[in-house]
Amino acid sequence: MSLSRKKKWLCGSIGTVLLLSVVYMSLPYYARQALVHWMPVIDDLETFHRNVVHHNPGDVWHWERAENYNRYRLLPADSAYLDSLHTVSFLVIRHDSILFESYRDGWNDTLTSNLYSATKTIVGLLTGIALDEGKIHSLDDKVSRYIPSYTKGMQADVTVRDLLTMSGGMAWDESYASLFSVMTHGYYGNDLYRLVTGLEVTDRPGVQFSYRSGETQLLAFVLETATGETLSRYAEEKLWKPMQAERDAYWLLDKEGGDEKAFCCFHTTARDVARFGRLMLHRGNWNGEQLVSQAYMDEMLRPASYLKDQWGRDSLNYYGLQTWIMHYHGEAIPCMRGMLGQYIYAIPSEDAIVVRLGRKRHDVYEGPFTVDMTRYLDIARRILAGG
Repeated sequence: MSLSRKKKWLCGSIGTVLLLSVVYMSLPYYARQALVHWMPVIDDLETFHRNVVHHNPGDVWHWERAENYNRYRLLPADSAYLDSLHTVSFLVIRHDSILFESYRDGWNDTLTSNLYSATKTIVGLLTGIALDEGKIHSLDDKVSRYIPSYTKGMQADVTVRDLLTMSGGMAWDESYASLFSVMTHGYYGNDLYRLVTGLEVTDRPGVQFSYRSGETQLLAFVLETATGETLSRYAEEKLWKPMQAERDAYWLLDKEGGDEKAFCCFHTTARDVARFGRLMLHRGNWNGEQLVSQAYMDEMLRPASYLKDQWGRDSLNYYGLQTWIMHYHGEAIPCMRGMLGQYIYAIPSEDAIVVRLGRKRHDVYEGPFTVDMTRYLDIARRILAGG
């Protein structure tokens, strides 16, 4: 290459870099962060600022190992299926004893995973506690009672119950792949409060279920106002320590000293997240202490059938208060559900809990659920039958 051509190439390269730099710096903060980190991953603990949700080392309740712990051998097809979607943890617990426990892809029982939207159920539980304590006066309270600025147009009609049932009508775009979606803004941005309180309500509240992460985030701000505590501290006091967790958990923030990402980002281990399954099985009771009232739990784990479903055709039969309800072999199974396949199932007929954490979920749906959710229950059913 001649000297003149080298100079032209160098000048062109520098110009391209400068142009890209200008374009990058002109993007909003959340878009720049999204470009740096790209797609969400389960081990993003170091990517964001976070609050610690402390456990009490002096008061830990451990899962027992069943007499036939891990004697069951997965069918080759089941093992291959777990690997195909990059499962990192698969636990089956019955009668408070771990029957089957598998860690894969370099994972172990001490590593924490982002639960993503399974976190929403935790927010639902905390709302029930605040209601039980009288800090939230009624689920039919208007959101504006706690957030006085939430009165623009139909915002004024939205109730706490509407947020719990994802029927608040918020103009929230649940798009995970778009660089400029409100979902990307919420996950990578540093201004959650301004974002969700500023969004309009475009659908009549309390009519139809439509999955909107922003409504859980708004619910968290209601909780913080009502309780006078951060979400992390309230969870620590009312759930994590009373449930006698084995390890500290973490709640990711939108910025240093900022707000918890209530719609997505609780970090914990597979064994500790199973405690939420146990709490669902026992209708809010933990070893004799009623952490959440049974009346609230009954509503939480029952579909909000007065609403239309997401297609607007039928009565809603698969979502309660920040909790999914699967219909499997004639049984209603409450479950927590995260975007990369973070699933915690409570199976009442078996007194069993199933935890699946992983890096990927299936993209094919049957109704409101992806097909992998049924497949994991099928695998668990075989383990329970064999154990």
